[in-house]
Amino acid sequence: MMGEIDLYGVFVPGLALWMAIAFALSLPLRRLLAAAGFYRLVWHRPLFDLALYVVLLGGVVTLAHRTLQ
Repeated sequence: MMGEIDLYGVFVPGLALWMAIAFALSLPLRRLLAAAGFYRLVWHRPLFDLALYVVLLGGVVTLAHRTLQ
């Protein structure tokens, strides 16, 4: 895994890139779930959205780790 990313002389942690990708994936997924009416079944929407983001982040990091090795 890469530790840091150099953006024009500024070192950004590698996890920040994976977090941005997971957030970008979560936005259309949340809209899709809202359009389908799934959130009527969810007790606490912000907590569910956080859990969805954490699962997506774990998937992105795992996929990146397997791809970059």
